[in-house]
Amino acid sequence: MKRTQEDKWALNLRAAHQYHAREGHLNVPRKHVEHLKPEGGATGRQGEAEELTTVKLGTFVDNSRRRADKLTEQRRADLDALGMRW
Repeated sequence: MKRTQEDKWALNLRAAHQYHAREGHLNVPRKHVEHLKPEGGATGRQGEAEELTTVKLGTFVDNSRRRADKLTEQRRADLDALGMRW
């Protein structure tokens, strides 16, 4: 299934929240990859845990900084709430 731009943003933002909760900041190294657990602790067939989702969070944060002037007001506010350094 193809993800929309909104879906991709939500996934990246979820990864940013997870990183911020763990590290206390959003100074993500460019090559950092964040592994997201399924939302709500969902499980797959036969009670097996679903695979982790891999998000290239460092690339996302770096690109967001470089393209800050093109982000919507809401998207900037989402990142500002996490203490984003522009």
